[in-house]
Parts: sequence; structure tokens; C-alpha cells
Amino acid sequence: MSKTIFITGASSGLGKASAKLFQSKGWNVIATMRHPENESELTQLEHVTLLPLDVSNANQIKETVTKAIALHDIDVVFNNAGYGLMGALETLSDEKINRQINTNLLGVIRVTQAFIPYFREKKNGLFISTTSVGGFMGFPLNSIYHATKFALEGWSESMAFELGAFGIRIKTVAPGAIATDFVDRSLDINKSADYEDVENKLFEQMGAMMQNASTADQIAAVVYQAATDENDQLRYLAGSDATELYARRTEIGTEASQQEFRKMFAI
Repeated sequence: MSKTIFITGASSGLGKASAKLFQSKGWNVIATMRHPENESELTQLEHVTLLPLDVSNANQIKETVTKAIALHDIDVVFNNAGYGLMGALETLSDEKINRQINTNLLGVIRVTQAFIPYFREKKNGLFISTTSVGGFMGFPLNSIYHATKFALEGWSESMAFELGAFGIRIKTVAPGAIATDFVDRSLDINKSADYEDVENKLFEQMGAMMQNASTADQIAAVVYQAATDENDQLRYLAGSDATELYARRTEIGTEASQQEFRKMFAI
């Protein structure tokens, strides 16, 4: 019997790559996105169902989860929807801060909460969330983005205990840079003349990181591994850059790592 995965943020990038990979492996895929009417590629694939979902809309989450459960016996929920908010904290409006937290953090929490009673009744199920290497270390001018990703890592660790008693698992996939149109499509940049020097250094480093970026297909393969390996493993670093950054931080410690970043960004 085919398994089923429910994916948020499946219109592009890692979400779409994951939808295509799982479909190719014989899974049923429920691919959700804010505007499924604009999607043309996934609609051509067998066993892929598109449903509308804006993860910042609590009512729509409940409606879409109810529809999904009625369609298939769901085995995995992949919380992938998210975007990046970049800029000095003092430049960010309250509206933008709330939107970032609503999408990257509360969206994941609400989707998970909506599926828990279903998985608990089944006595099994798996949640996977896209976090980031930015959930373990912070870069300048990305404080709210990092706040959401650090929060997801801590929340997932706690939830692993909470759900384990019911046979439900939770995992995170933490990529580094992914070679997609993320910067143009999913990065909200707020520039300020007062922080121009740091901004320029950050963009310089981002350019270097993108040269070593993983493809969305490579990260999707890690998501598939997390979904199928049956390991009791909480975190999956994804991409050579994420692995190297995390290994360096672990090797030299937080304080020394921060000093390296200060030199890198001339702070």
C-alpha cells in the first residue's frame, strides 16, 4: 500500500523538489501552497493532489488538514513553508516581524497541532520540519529569521518527547544554502544606510555561500532519508556547507565561532 506525504510550501524550491521525489518513489503526495491554481508542473504527475494552504491562516489550516485526511491515510507531514526576513531589527515593522513568526514558526506549530489527534489515533506518524543551519548559529541582520529557526529546533526537541509516547516521531532537516531562486523569491530584504557596511559584507558572504550551495534535489534526498530510514534521529544536517559550518562550531565552540564571524563581517 502506497504511503502518503503532506507537504507545505510545495510551489517551488525544496517543497516542489520533495513532492516530485516522493511521487517518483511511489508515494501519494498532497502538495499544498497558497495559490495552487498557478501550479502547472505538479498537476501533470499521477498521485499528486494540490490543496490551497497559507500556513499563516489558522482557519485554512484546519480546513485543508480535514480535506487531506479525508483523501488519504497520511504517514508523513513535511512542514516546509517559510521565507527569510533580512534587515537590522530597528528597520523592521511590527507587521513584518509578525509575518515572519507567523509563517516560519506558528505555521509549523499549527499544522502539527492539527494533525496530532489523527496521528495519535493511528498510533504512528512522522513530522519533518525544514529548519536551517541558521537554527544553530546566527548571522548578522537575520535576527527574526534565526529566532524562528532556533525556536523550531527547540520546539522539535521538546515535541519528540511529548509525541513519542504515542508512536509519533518528529524530525528536522537543516539545510545550508540551496541553489534556488530563494533570494529573489523568498527573501524580504530591508536595507538601511546605517548598516550598509555590514549589509555589503553579508551579501558578499551570501554570494560565496551560493557557489557551494546544494541543489533542491540534494536536500530533498535528505528529507526522503529522514522519512524512510526508521531511525530515532531528531536532526539531519543537509548539505556540505551546513555540515562544515556545524562541525566547525562544534570543534571550536560558540565564543570562538562568533569571533570568526566578527572578522568575516568586519564587526
